[in-house]
Amino acid sequence: MIIIPAIDIIDGKPVRLYQGDYNRKEIVAEDVLEPALSFQKQGAEFIHLVDLDGAKKGKSVNGELIIKVANALDIPVEVGGGIRTFETIEYLINNGISRVILGTIAMEDRELVKKAVENFGEKIAVGIDCKNGYAYGRGWLEGSEIYYIDFAKDLERLGVKNIIVTDISKDGTLEGPNVDMIKKLKKEVNIDITVSGGIANISDIKELRDISVYGAITGKAIYAKTLSLEESINLCKEE
Repeated sequence: MIIIPAIDIIDGKPVRLYQGDYNRKEIVAEDVLEPALSFQKQGAEFIHLVDLDGAKKGKSVNGELIIKVANALDIPVEVGGGIRTFETIEYLINNGISRVILGTIAMEDRELVKKAVENFGEKIAVGIDCKNGYAYGRGWLEGSEIYYIDFAKDLERLGVKNIIVTDISKDGTLEGPNVDMIKKLKKEVNIDITVSGGIANISDIKELRDISVYGAITGKAIYAKTLSLEESINLCKEE
């Protein structure tokens, strides 16, 4: 399992939210590159960047900043938030982004997902953000009637190799990830699963490692210092 530290971006600044609430943001550094370089120095193999302005507006807002950060690092970067067109996907990948995460658009446009996967393969991931088992889109502001397991099965049929599953009710709470939800999903699909939301400490990392998921995304726990990034990475290397 790989540990993927997260940086959420609003107005060009790195922030953390509580349960996806844009009104409850906390700026965690002066600029995005600062934590990104710190994560790289601590041994991160991948960094997760989210354009929260883009997620809300439905188009890339902090894209140029994200590309600049990605090109300043020696490790790969995955990006999500407001990526709704093939042109945006292509632009990001052609400018140094290693993995593009589709969210809302994957719920609305199967053909785009299919085209993206056909052209870029494993550089395409899909985020399944859910509450009470049902997928949410548009920066977690809109619910749907799409059950997360059905969504994951459909994505697998389309050729998606990596999904990022977030329980919104856990995100930013430091209450622990929704392990039961992930266990149920693992029985239904054969796809790389990255878990996001609620990770608080090294015990949570051990629990996720023990159910053999591909990756764990963590942000607030690192900023709140309840989790050591280096310790987490070393633990996962011991597998």
